Amino acid sequence: MTNSTLSPSERGEKFTVPRLDVHDLVTTTIIEQLEKGVIPWQKPWSGPNHQVLGLPQNYVTGNKYNGINIVLLWCSAIKNNYTTSEWGSFKQWQSKNEKVRKGEKGNLVVYYDTIEKEKDGEIQKIPFLKSSYVFNRCQLQSYEPPTPTHEPTSKVSIIEKIDAIEQFVSNTKAIIQQQGDQAFYSPMADRINMPFPEYFEDTASCTATEGYYSTLLHELSHWTGHKDRLNRLEKARFGDKKYANEELVAEFSSAFLCAGFGIATLEKGNHSSYIDNWLSVLREDNRAIFRAASEANKVVEYLLNI
Repeated sequence: MTNSTLSPSERGEKFTVPRLDVHDLVTTTIIEQLEKGVIPWQKPWSGPNHQVLGLPQNYVTGNKYNGINIVLLWCSAIKNNYTTSEWGSFKQWQSKNEKVRKGEKGNLVVYYDTIEKEKDGEIQKIPFLKSSYVFNRCQLQSYEPPTPTHEPTSKVSIIEKIDAIEQFVSNTKAIIQQQGDQAFYSPMADRINMPFPEYFEDTASCTATEGYYSTLLHELSHWTGHKDRLNRLEKARFGDKKYANEELVAEFSSAFLCAGFGIATLEKGNHSSYIDNWLSVLREDNRAIFRAASEANKVVEYLLNI
């Protein structure tokens, strides 16, 4: 056997196994759901008795997860049929005398840490992305799913006023008109157009009321991108990258807001076209999903501060 046919270890050479890039890992997780035709931030699932699951929350600290971690944990909830929004690390659950069931796998979350490096005679802190794993309450030995109650025989298709959202939207002073059957935000007119309420109907995933308000919050998210606010909007056409990126921002921010208000989100029309656009962006740039989630956080914070 010649030396060239030996493996590195057999030749006595040092070698390292390449580390999986965290950005790749996260992006792959999202892509897997989209390729199945599932848009995870639209939350087409519900908890016991069909209540909408809210924002993922750490059971021990009480803190809500934000940004990309919301989407990651929603992905896990969809994939594994989790029915609670409570999460914690292995040690955190242990601190509450809870045990994770044998064989259960952790669910990915990410966070930034810093490393100190010397540059030009100064010590600088360089941020880098790290991963960690948490477990849902459904993965604990003590968890017992609640007994579901009977489903209502019918749904009411009339739009019901949700005072909390009405007040939230009113505080923004956004100009909103009702006209026609399309929902959109016009940057030139700086105005949101909403269809008449009667155009909204119950669907398998949400009521007509939830469809109306989730659509309004989506367009309000676009509204924040105006140059006099967060200055995020760029000229874009359906199908191009700029449009896909802005749609991701609005999708994430409206989904986060809907979860906060406890309502489901309306499924996208032309479902497959949106998914194809997002897949194209994510496959080309493994940081696109992080930027969109970060911008969505800014949108939510901006609106909440108003």
